[in-house]
Amino acid sequence: MAIEKVNLTQKFSLFSDYWSPKVAGEINNFAVKLVKLKGEFVWHHHDVEDELFMVVKGQLTIRLRDGDIVLNEGEFVIIPHGVEHMPVADDEVHIILLEPKETLNTGNVQSERTVADLQEI
Repeated sequence: MAIEKVNLTQKFSLFSDYWSPKVAGEINNFAVKLVKLKGEFVWHHHDVEDELFMVVKGQLTIRLRDGDIVLNEGEFVIIPHGVEHMPVADDEVHIILLEPKETLNTGNVQSERTVADLQEI
């Protein structure tokens, strides 16, 4: 088994699509997913999975029903399962998601933005 370091700048340069998570690594039953965001996503929640959002580049707003959380570069938040949320990026944002491998990006909502088969980069 080869142990390889990951360069985030290089990995983010491999794709340009928004709201489509890419798997950059796995740890136990969790996936390290890289995503570029721009615009508004959909309101959703995850029934059993907590979700970590870490901003690598840009600024991300996580809308919650009781207020917004603004994340700047180098900051992260963990959204507990069952909490309805909607990510919003006014400009392009690069984030890392840490969540179970099987977690759907749209949680309990099926839409044209649902990505079930994740690309590995």
